[in-house]
Amino acid sequence: MTEKARSPRSLLGICAALAVAAGLLWGGSAAVWYRVTAVGGEVVELTGGHVAAWLTGVALLALAGIAGVVATGGVLRRLVGLLFAVVGFGMNVIVPAASMRDPYATDAPAASLPQPPPGVSVEALRYQPVEATLAPVLVIAGGVAMLMAGLFVIVWERRLPRFGARYSAPGARRVEPDPDRAAWQELDAGRDPTAERPEAAGDDPDDGRRSSDV
Repeated sequence: MTEKARSPRSLLGICAALAVAAGLLWGGSAAVWYRVTAVGGEVVELTGGHVAAWLTGVALLALAGIAGVVATGGVLRRLVGLLFAVVGFGMNVIVPAASMRDPYATDAPAASLPQPPPGVSVEALRYQPVEATLAPVLVIAGGVAMLMAGLFVIVWERRLPRFGARYSAPGARRVEPDPDRAAWQELDAGRDPTAERPEAAGDDPDDGRRSSDV
């Protein structure tokens, strides 16, 4: 596939998908997932950060992935895409399962359960009425965006531009070399910049030498 077939728009779309995924994951971590009525009647709100503390880290990973997709190419870029695909798929398996169960209706150790806000103990929330919200849908949508971005990187890597390599956008203006700078470079190399180069004199390199002897 030629360099002209590379599509900067495809790379821009992948970066946009990763940015959207990061925003959705960040919003899902800050949104309220559960409202639990504690002992005594106090309503405690649990955000995505309480239920899944790793959401913020995955959001930052999606942002860092934008630079990773832009700066890499070839096999390394496909590995980056595979990472996003695996993480995105994993979130679409873990998050729905976590959002459908009562976070405190379990005999698991308190340290393994979602940690409530300061001043509220885990024991005060065990087996209490729980109201779930639709906030986990944000995280699921972010996982889908990350999964799709990773799959597109894997499948369409050869169509994505490779910055830092021998790639230039179609129609880019060719920069002509500076003649003065070229002359200094010739002098530094021990060559006479005013002498005619053999290849410029014709197909036969001897033509240039014969013409200079006249």
